[in-house]
Amino acid sequence: MVVTKIMSSSSVKLSDILREFTFSEIFMPKDPSEVKILTKDINRMGLELIGSLEFFNPNRILIMGQSENSYISTLSSEEIYQSMDAFFSLYPPVLITTRGITPVSEIINCAKTHSIPIICSKESTSDVISELVSFLNIQLAPRITRPGGLLNVHGEGILLVGESGVGKSETAIELLKRGHKLVSDDLVEIRKISKNSLIGSAPENIRHFIEVRGIGIINARRIFGIGAVKLSEKIDMVINLEAWKNNKAYNRMGTTVQYTEILDIKVPFITIPVKPGRNLAIIIEVAAMNNRQRKMGYNAARELFITLGMEYPGSSPEMEKCIWDI
Repeated sequence: MVVTKIMSSSSVKLSDILREFTFSEIFMPKDPSEVKILTKDINRMGLELIGSLEFFNPNRILIMGQSENSYISTLSSEEIYQSMDAFFSLYPPVLITTRGITPVSEIINCAKTHSIPIICSKESTSDVISELVSFLNIQLAPRITRPGGLLNVHGEGILLVGESGVGKSETAIELLKRGHKLVSDDLVEIRKISKNSLIGSAPENIRHFIEVRGIGIINARRIFGIGAVKLSEKIDMVINLEAWKNNKAYNRMGTTVQYTEILDIKVPFITIPVKPGRNLAIIIEVAAMNNRQRKMGYNAARELFITLGMEYPGSSPEMEKCIWDI
């Protein structure tokens, strides 16, 4: 498979965060779309309040919760200003207060001096941090764009790839008719949201559109209904459609599992040969269900070999142990 574009979203605008969450503005010295968040990590005030800034990362969002506010209330006006000036002179992108806390006037004045935005949430500190990290983790995740289609088939995220004209879009339409869901056709944006998870989505400008040779462009959401589309899907399996080659030996027993790497994550990979008369939609449905069974620990090929009294030539029994054998 050929990678068409490799990129990493370098920043998130503060305006995007304000649009996503119910934050209220306390002080906004500039257009929120001009404020850039560069990292998914969060700084919560702690030892920094007493001047320990050795490990303070100014690119992180700064959080002030109930505990920090309680400590600040014990300081004199001059001590508050000195402490916050040490923070704000490093120019963090934004200060977020939680539990509806309105900062004391010294903090607001110091923020005005350094033009640091202050916004407020009524939620608890732990909830704000977890929601922000989750949001930023997706928005700032490494990503690539690959040619192909992405569908949800029986709950499995199936990335369809193959040469142009092999029948990916026609297969996607047949799967839609059979009640499955389309995420993207032609191009898929893939994000690495954790060390073992990939999320795929459609570029916004082609979302829900499918190109069908001989017909043209169709809108899957309008033709098949809103229930036939999804905005994103985890990628559980890659299926490569290729024209049938008579001289090629295709996997018939399934004793070995092939993988492809996307953003350094291994994803199960199979090749399905295409020839007239083969119902690709049904084959892909079976592949999706079989992949789910493998994740649950069941391998049909292993069971067949054991039933026949033969030694299983695949991976070790520990890796392939069937959950129903226990």
